[in-house]
Amino acid sequence: MTERADDREGSLTTATEARGLEALISRAARAGKGPAPVDRWNPAFCGDLDMEIRQDGTWFYQGTPIGRMPLVQLFSSVLRKDEDGRTYLVTPVERVGIRVVDAPFIAVEMDVCGTGDGQVITFRTNVGDVVEAGPEHPVRFVDEEATGGLKPYVLVRGRLEALVARPVMYELVEHGEEIEVGGRRMFAVRSKGAVYPIMPAEKLQRLSA
Repeated sequence: MTERADDREGSLTTATEARGLEALISRAARAGKGPAPVDRWNPAFCGDLDMEIRQDGTWFYQGTPIGRMPLVQLFSSVLRKDEDGRTYLVTPVERVGIRVVDAPFIAVEMDVCGTGDGQVITFRTNVGDVVEAGPEHPVRFVDEEATGGLKPYVLVRGRLEALVARPVMYELVEHGEEIEVGGRRMFAVRSKGAVYPIMPAEKLQRLSA
């Protein structure tokens, strides 16, 4: 049976993308040993890659989940979000765009030590980053209009954030307290001397009533 021309073209495209991905993996492996200085690299934009990070933190390539965690961790080490709001995989010689549905990382675990101004909240992400919330890694809370709930984010590096997983969010909120912020009583959490408002205290009281 004769192979249709469009089938051959599709096969060639897939093969070319696969070879391109293998080359990118190779260069990422060399660049990603230790903290990759992606913010100092300024390579040419080489187009978009059919890669997506879904809202639950799962990475997909050409619609198929990437099941190898070491590969996901490798790619995450050369991830960068630029001023244009887009997210890229960056090596010293190339920059390729990928899609991110929400945040590139998920905060899957947290630990709290100390109290008051000395309290430190530490998060671990799904790809193994460990960050202490504070001035260098601020936390922000976003109203989720669809559910009326909250979505907390913690800055991991550069402009890359981790969405705090819902079970971790509940744990985080348990450490909230009423604090005076800018002349207003706020329900907030603290870490490393910084205060992160969750909501006005009166709103919390209404929700608790």
